[in-house]
Amino acid sequence: MQRYGVHDVEKLLRLPRSTIRSLVNAGFVSPDRGPRGAWQFSFQDLIVLRTAQELSAAKVPHRRITKSMRELRKSLPETMPLSGLRICAVADRVVVKEGVRHWQADSGQYLLAFEGDPASGSLSVVEPAQPADDSAHDWFEKAMELEGRDAEAALLAYERAIALDPTLLDAQINHGCLLHEAGRLVEAEDAYRRALEPCRNAPAVFFNLAAVLEDLGRKQDAVNAYNDALQGDPRLADCHYNLALLYEDLGRPKDALRHMAQYRKLSKGR
Repeated sequence: MQRYGVHDVEKLLRLPRSTIRSLVNAGFVSPDRGPRGAWQFSFQDLIVLRTAQELSAAKVPHRRITKSMRELRKSLPETMPLSGLRICAVADRVVVKEGVRHWQADSGQYLLAFEGDPASGSLSVVEPAQPADDSAHDWFEKAMELEGRDAEAALLAYERAIALDPTLLDAQINHGCLLHEAGRLVEAEDAYRRALEPCRNAPAVFFNLAAVLEDLGRKQDAVNAYNDALQGDPRLADCHYNLALLYEDLGRPKDALRHMAQYRKLSKGR
């Protein structure tokens, strides 16, 4: 396991020695002692030191910082992975990414992001952008901005928007679509089913749920969901089209013809 001396910590984190000493004395980290009694910090200690300093500068209560650091530390590897490590937080969730793998750790409300480059031996802090106002619409807009460059962060932002306002239909739909596009079909199905009640069984939710069920190979469940969508809005042309194809596959030609006729009728006005 690689160890870092006080000089290394000063260089990597750009923290003065007095700050490092005060954080150690406060009990945020407990570094080992080297042959001459010098402090030897682990990679985990570096993350904890920098995060604790940022939280303290933001005037987060000491007790909350201690709890946050304890929870965050549980998710950290003992050394810098070769693929690099990134820790980012959206809303009250901390996401730890190691290469293509990522997981969540509850580290409190303050948002921080770390990026490590094992090739250069650098460790830097990135302040994540977050909505100035903690409203559902602000998080929804932030999620849309994130979609093109960080799908996981976008998912978390949509989840934050939904937590603040479960009736926000666009957030529910976009959240489910991102999961669907990522191939996380079971999660997408669960997301749409959870959205049905707060969104008052919106036809759009049923339609997207049906599409997921089709990809899961559950054709009859998909038929039921498309029909539920049409109960709310009989003029959904694409719904009629998809039903026609499904009924054809299920050996129900009369139903297939009926929905294809409806599709053609509704499509004339497009």
